[in-house]
This record gives sequence, structure tokens and C-alpha cells, in this order.
Amino acid sequence: MRTLAIAFVAAAVLAACAGSGTPSGSGAGSEPTVAASPTTPPTVSPATTASASSAPTVNPPTKRPFTPFALTSQAFVEGGAIPAEFTCDGAGTSPPLEWTGVPDGTAALALVVDDPDAGGFVHWVVYDIDLTVAGLAEGASTAPGAPAQGRNSFGQTGYGGPCPPSGTHHYVFRLLALDRALGQSGAPQASEVLAAAEGHILGETRLTGTYRRGG
Repeated sequence: MRTLAIAFVAAAVLAACAGSGTPSGSGAGSEPTVAASPTTPPTVSPATTASASSAPTVNPPTKRPFTPFALTSQAFVEGGAIPAEFTCDGAGTSPPLEWTGVPDGTAALALVVDDPDAGGFVHWVVYDIDLTVAGLAEGASTAPGAPAQGRNSFGQTGYGGPCPPSGTHHYVFRLLALDRALGQSGAPQASEVLAAAEGHILGETRLTGTYRRGG
């Protein structure tokens, strides 16, 4: 009976050992499985991110400096006295004139000089002035190759200098930038030139001089 009990216990121990063996499908020398750690994204510096997202630098187009349309003379300043050599008390030659800032699209220039203190008495009419020049030289009215000129209030073609009967008079040099040449024929009066210029004026600038005889 004792021998039977011992044999039963031994059989139970062997059965327990057999149940605790290596699970089917696993090799005795296999290493335990380790879960992979989540992938960490690469570190990107702020400078790199800003550089990648920044648009390429584009330099703005260079703008041409603005130059106002202006008329000047080396003989007198705005509102100043016209030297006697350009009047009936002197040689009566036309004064030098220069202009700048001619508007884009200008095809020709026209010049009218009058005396508002004498009811608009006209002293000079010039039209279809060539854009290759930036002014009129002293004495241009009677020089070879003179520009096209109209008839002044003296009844003559070209320049007639200031000759006020009394007091100080103002002489307005009015320069017009036109989008076309006027193509006038003969010696048109100032009124005809201005009428033809109507609707074609791109810009206007003025220079005013004064003159008083005997002073």
C-alpha cells in the first residue's frame, strides 16, 4: 500500500513537470520579443524651417526718379526781370530756354509767349518743336534751322521782345506738351495753335518774366 502511494506521487510530479515545458513552436534558444519603440521624428532647427518656408527675395523694379515738367531760362528766374537785350530796348533776340520732365507720350512741344497786362498781346509762337532738343538757344528765333514759328501781335513771324508802354508788365512763356504734332502751315496765330492743341495737351509748364522800360 505504501509502495502504491509513493508511485502515485511520483507519477503526479512527472505529469506536472511535463505541463510546464516550453510552449510549442518556440525554440529553446529564442530570445524574448521586445516591442519596438516609436520612431522619433528628426529635429529641425527653427532657422532651417524658416529658410525652407521663406519665399525667394524679389527686388522691386527700379523706378525712374520723377522729374516735374518745368521751363527755365539762364537769362532770368521765375518772376524776375528780363534783361534789356531781349527787349525792344536792346537787340530784341529771343531768350534762351530749357525744359525738363517732358511727359511720357509727348510727340511735340508748342510755346506761346504773351503779355496778360496788355490784353494777351502775343510776343512769340513756336510749334512742333523737335523732342531731340531740350531747349531753345539764345537767338533761336532767327538762327539757321529755327523751329516752326507763328505770327505775333506785331504782325511778324518769330519773336518780338517786350516793349511795354508804361509800368511793369509780365511776360508768360507757356510751354505745352502735345500727344501729336500740330502740322500747321504758314505762320499761324497763337489762337490757331492753341485751338489745334485743344484735347491733345499732356502737360503744361510756365515761366514768367517782367520788364519795365527805363528801369
